[in-house]
Amino acid sequence: MVLFKNLRNIFFIQDLRKKLFFTFAILIIFRLGRHIPVVGINVDALRQWMDQATGMGGLFSYLDLFSGGSLKECTVFALGIMPYITASIMMQMLSMTIPSLEQLSKEGEYGRKIINQYTRYLALGVSVFQGITLAFYFERSGLVIAPGWAFRFLFVLSLTVGSMFVMWMGEQISLFGLGNGSSVIIFAGIVARFPFDVVWIIEQVRQHLMDPLVALILLAAFILIIGSIVFLEKGERKIPVQYARRIVGQRVYGGQSTYIPFKINTAGVMPVIFAGAVLNIPRFLVGAFAGKYAFFTWFAQFITPTSFVYNIIEFVLIIFFTFFYTALVFNPEELADNIKKGGGFIPGIRPGRKTAEFFNFILTRIGLVGAVYLAILAILPNILQMVLGTNVPPGIFSGTGLLITVGVALELASQVESYLIEHRYEGFLSTGRMRGRGAR
Repeated sequence: MVLFKNLRNIFFIQDLRKKLFFTFAILIIFRLGRHIPVVGINVDALRQWMDQATGMGGLFSYLDLFSGGSLKECTVFALGIMPYITASIMMQMLSMTIPSLEQLSKEGEYGRKIINQYTRYLALGVSVFQGITLAFYFERSGLVIAPGWAFRFLFVLSLTVGSMFVMWMGEQISLFGLGNGSSVIIFAGIVARFPFDVVWIIEQVRQHLMDPLVALILLAAFILIIGSIVFLEKGERKIPVQYARRIVGQRVYGGQSTYIPFKINTAGVMPVIFAGAVLNIPRFLVGAFAGKYAFFTWFAQFITPTSFVYNIIEFVLIIFFTFFYTALVFNPEELADNIKKGGGFIPGIRPGRKTAEFFNFILTRIGLVGAVYLAILAILPNILQMVLGTNVPPGIFSGTGLLITVGVALELASQVESYLIEHRYEGFLSTGRMRGRGAR
């Protein structure tokens, strides 16, 4: 009862209520787009083809996870937010290698706006490329009702417009809603699949196609992984900061102590998304040429989620992208400079450059632990499926899917909690009585 009472407090804050309703409205539109099919595709044949556990069907089933089932139905939102994610990765890489882009990224808000605009243009190009590739591949696979240039033009146009619209919806969520728009869109797509995946596993047990003991092991592992993800997201190292006392006129400023929280997982779920996007490129190329060349057919078995090689590569990529993304979003020199300007210092550490070096040292040590922990959680479901020798839907028991789902849910909960505390309500995750205007 206390939990529901605290949840009710959300609707007492006008700004939070507007953000919440706006986010829900965008997600409803996103889900409605799943029911608008692209003309010219034999959807029944596409579903059967994607149900294959290997080859391109297995790859597209994995990509279907991020589109919320839109790819399997071949709807206008089939590409989802992934072209924008891919473009973001490419732009961040280019910003570190091209001097003009690197300089632009350091020009504050103006530079970020220009780079974001370049990212949108690049996402448009990626969408067109992916649409053309899918059109030719579907034609070659016999999934198209009436092949030809008319189909290709309409198919590519539909997928490109849909992808750009999804990108626009994600940006609107970031501006006027709750959470990071891209992450929330992916979160909604994955969560929408959970009920169907649960029913699928229950039916497998009922039809004696899956051992009940295996299903119980999967359930226990599911709960354990979620608990571990929550522990990872909540874990932090608190760095104490002391502010010197200053006298300005007749007032005394400073003199208080505070701390800077360094999270174990500073980069969030973005390294997992980046690693998945990078791994999809060789999987797509190998799947495309597997039908023509025997080498690619042999190589395809090494880059499936249940192969040892694939999991090793994913493990290394997640660690790399954790440090890479942390370096992009966290600037120790800027933080140390801001603390110095505010008259603060870390006990035992000289202000300025020594403080920045200390932050780098702490961030590297914590980041390594967080990166390894994140990578283990990401590949653990794949390893468990290899050991148990069973296949489950890629949504409910995917390391990538679970990390994104729980990570985004915790981020949204944290934002709502901050709004409640700011308006003198107890957080909806806390117990106790309301301390806002309703209590007065």
